[in-house]
Parts: sequence; structure tokens; C-alpha cells
Amino acid sequence: MICNLCPRQCGALREADRGDGVCRMPAVPVLARAALHHWEEPPVSGTRGSGTIFFSGCSLGCVFCQNQQISHQDFGKPVSLERLAQICDELTAQGAHNINFVNPTHYAHVVRALLKTYPLSVPAVWNSGGYDRVETLRTLDGLVDIYLPDLKYLDPETAGRYSAASDYPQAAQAAIREMVRQTGPCRFDEHGLLIRGTVIRHLILPGQVEQAKRIMDWVAREFPPGSVLFSLMSQYTPWGNLAPYPELSRRLRGGEMRSAREYMENLGLAGFTQERTSAKEEYTPPFDLTGV
Repeated sequence: MICNLCPRQCGALREADRGDGVCRMPAVPVLARAALHHWEEPPVSGTRGSGTIFFSGCSLGCVFCQNQQISHQDFGKPVSLERLAQICDELTAQGAHNINFVNPTHYAHVVRALLKTYPLSVPAVWNSGGYDRVETLRTLDGLVDIYLPDLKYLDPETAGRYSAASDYPQAAQAAIREMVRQTGPCRFDEHGLLIRGTVIRHLILPGQVEQAKRIMDWVAREFPPGSVLFSLMSQYTPWGNLAPYPELSRRLRGGEMRSAREYMENLGLAGFTQERTSAKEEYTPPFDLTGV
């Protein structure tokens, strides 16, 4: 396939057994882990966990990514579409409240084929870095129940420095608008589990509280109250080689999280905040082919 799935539109030739382009992945899905996960937002994880399926490779490649083993080093195992469908069934049998496709942007064609050929009995979650093409997302309309995008930056310079994607702000904003258009306002079942809707996430980076506030301002202006949920995340942990980015070589300070949390409360954004105790390496799941 000639791939233009993500905003980079690199036109890479992705063959069944050979990867190319920015994401470096073949056309067939490569997975690093498939297991119940209890650390998503409460209405996503519920009491039994979210059935997370981690795709290898990445079209964004943030320098601070905590999943570098799969996003930068491409660890994983190729599987067939039939095997991916079996994995979804196995996670559902284990009690998963939903099937959560993590980092699926460069595998949108696989997710689309899966959901069309093997419909799920639980909600389908698209859990991405927010760097998605609107044209690609439109091919998923009616198939994805819950969108869980990041909104990492509104500043092109910061996006270029940390993700080599100065177009990230406009791409992510357009993508999130499309996600909300598809899902409509958040809907919950009788147990408080999210069954349809969009949850916008923002991971606060060290020294970037003002950017977090700008992002919250945009969400508050763009979407009517109750139409989306906002998740303010404080789990940033220094990871990998950050020597060229010394400003990222520390955890958040207590004052940074308090300032962001108070701002969110004053805006009246509905959603979630994390405690600073979430900033621990053990919250990153082991990528060891569990469930693959």
C-alpha cells in the first residue's frame, strides 16, 4: 500500500512484510501487548479494565514518549487480521469493558477492516496522539464509539522541537473536531461507563503550564459544556535520551500541577485530573507480547 494515512502523508510503500516511511511499519498489524488495563480514565477502565491493544511503530515520535520500546524501537510481533479479531474476543471474554486501540493512527486501515469484518460486542476506542488526518478519520465514521486523543501542543515551535511536527496544532484541532462530530456528546451506561463520546487528554510537560492553560482555553471555547470530557494528566516521567532537551529531564513540580488543576476547575471543564503519584515508571505497561 502507498500510505498517506497520517498528516505527514509521506507516501511510503508499506508492504505486507516490510515497513517504510515515518512509522517504519509494514501494512500488516504489529502488536506489542494486548491486555486488560486499569489506568485509563475511570469511565473507560471501569471495574474490570479496558482491553488495550498496543500497536508498534509511530508516525509522531515524541522525544519524551514513555513507550519508546514500541514507538521508537519498533518492538512487536506481526499478526493477521484474523488473529487480531481473536485477540479482541479474548479480551472481551476476560471482561474488558471496551477494546482500546492504542497508537492506531498508522494502522487505521487495519482498524477499519477489523471493525467492518468482525464487529465488536463492546465499544471500540481509538486512543491516539491526536496527530490524525481528518480524511482518514472519516473512513472510521460509525465504527469507532469512543475517541481518546491527546492534544499535546498548540504552539508550532514546541510541536516541532519535541515531535518534529510543527503542523501538529492545526492537525490535532481539526482531528478532534471531526472526532466530536462523529461521536456527539458523551453518553454513559447505567454503570457510569462511557459508551460513546470523546475524551481529550493533555499531558503537562515540565515548564509548559501556560501551554496547558491555552489548550484548556481552546477546549472550553470550542465545545459546549458536557459535549466532551477533558483529562489533565500529570504522569510525565523523564524517559530515554533527553540530553538534547534538558528542560524535560525532571518530573512536574507540585506547583505546576496545582496551577493547571485550579485553572481547569475555574474554567468549569468536566473531566479528570491525575495525582503526581501517577508519575512512576511502573505505570508504563511491560511490552512483552502479552496476549499477542
